[in-house]
Amino acid sequence: MTFNKLTPEEKNVIEDRGTEPPFSGEYDNFYEDGTFICRRCNAPLFSSKSKFDAGCGWPSFDENYPDAVKRLPDPDGERTEIECANCGAHLGHVFTGEKMTEKNTRHCVNSLSIRFIPSG
Repeated sequence: MTFNKLTPEEKNVIEDRGTEPPFSGEYDNFYEDGTFICRRCNAPLFSSKSKFDAGCGWPSFDENYPDAVKRLPDPDGERTEIECANCGAHLGHVFTGEKMTEKNTRHCVNSLSIRFIPSG
């Protein structure tokens, strides 16, 4: 599988499972119509329709495209990591039970892990 070339900052998040600082990502306060894809392999991950303002400092989505995101126990033993189901790129973490949306799910995603493709 051929992947997109990543910057050192993108590699830190996507390959080394780092986290960008809160409120620093280009998609935190971003609400346009389109699709968010994996920055490493271009697989579609989230619709802009599922994005909401969780106030946490990272882009938040209450739903991913079917079979696009894989959930894994985080090494910290407390959280659930999410990665691209296609290439294994680290995206962030998923939280449930917070009652922020009707779906009761928050995919907390690093902007460095995704890229936005506008509708049309």
